[in-house]
Formats: sequence, structure tokens, C-alpha cells
Amino acid sequence: MTDKVIENNQVVIMGEIVSDFAFSHEIFGEGFYMVDVRVERLSDSIDIIPLMVSERLLDVNGDYKGMYIVVNGQFRSYNRHEERKNKLVLSVFAREIDFVDEIGENTKSNQIYLDGYICKEPVYRKTPLGREIADLLLAVNRPYGKSDYIPCICWGRNARFASNFEVGARCAVWGRIQSREYMKKISDEQLEKRVAYEVSVSKLELIED
Repeated sequence: MTDKVIENNQVVIMGEIVSDFAFSHEIFGEGFYMVDVRVERLSDSIDIIPLMVSERLLDVNGDYKGMYIVVNGQFRSYNRHEERKNKLVLSVFAREIDFVDEIGENTKSNQIYLDGYICKEPVYRKTPLGREIADLLLAVNRPYGKSDYIPCICWGRNARFASNFEVGARCAVWGRIQSREYMKKISDEQLEKRVAYEVSVSKLELIED
């Protein structure tokens, strides 16, 4: 059962560690730490992806900045309460980490597969330049009755297709994890730069249960 659930949320990222490990939380005596990984896109842009690592997987006291890793894991979410409302926090949960000498050019360094359920009506829109976009929120089941809520963004014909998905529909998506900066209005006079994480979808299909 557990293995089957794990198969519905699969991530592989390859990149460079660019931060120290910072303590996140502890569960049943096992400490979990966050670290940032710099992942290059084929377009020469980069994504900074937060990685959650167990202290039992890696010596989190070491200095790994500048080292390259290959991570197998899952894209997970949890709600953090701030400013009197909940904020969806996303990170890659590491199951396996391997150190490598380098990341080859044109390597698929950022891949994700999700099998989940539409839990919010899709939002379809067009950019000022006419590019079609659809935003999805996918609930992906985890063992022990938990779920991860993963924002996904579709483009072009995928956006048109996804715009007709109904809440509760089961779908599979393939793509990559991307980071995106935006400005959050804190007050009438104050803006704060923040980073959002989402899945940029390259392929999706409906699954008949």
C-alpha cells in the first residue's frame, strides 16, 4: 500500500547546494532540516528549490555548499499559520541523495510526476500577450490519510484542456518544479518580495477511476 502511494508523487532534481542546513522540525526524535538547491533550466534560467532532509539521511552539520547532488523524493506541502491565515509551504522531501562531480549539459535535472485529484476549480486566463494559462490545485494522497496540495500551472493547449477539469477529477501530470518571485503587499506602503513554488506542466491526462 505504502509503495503504491509513493508512486503517485515522484521527483528527481539535480543541482548545487547553495545554503547551509537550517532546522525545520522534529518528529518522534528524528530531526528534519531545510537546504536550498540551485537547479538550472535548459533556458539558462535557474530555480532555487527548497529541500527537506532527515538528519538520518545526511550529516546536516557538514558544509556542502557548492557540491552537486541528485535527489529522489516527493513534492510535499504543509500549512503554516502566519498573519492570521494559513500559508501553503512547499518543498522536496528527500528519500535518496547522491553526490556527483557535475551535472551534464542538457541533462533533465528537474522532473516530477504526480497522480492526484483536482481540489479547486481550475483558473483559466490569458496573459497580455495572449498566452493561455490554467492554474490547478492537485491533492496528492500520502500514507496514513494525509494529502499534499500542489499548485500546478499549464500552458497553451494543456491550459485549454485543463480548464474544463471538474473538482474531484483524477489526473496525472508530468513537468518540473519551478520557483517564481512575486511582490506581496504587506500594507499600503510596503511590498515584500516572496517566492512561490509550483509545477510547470508539460503533459497531463485524465485518469478514469
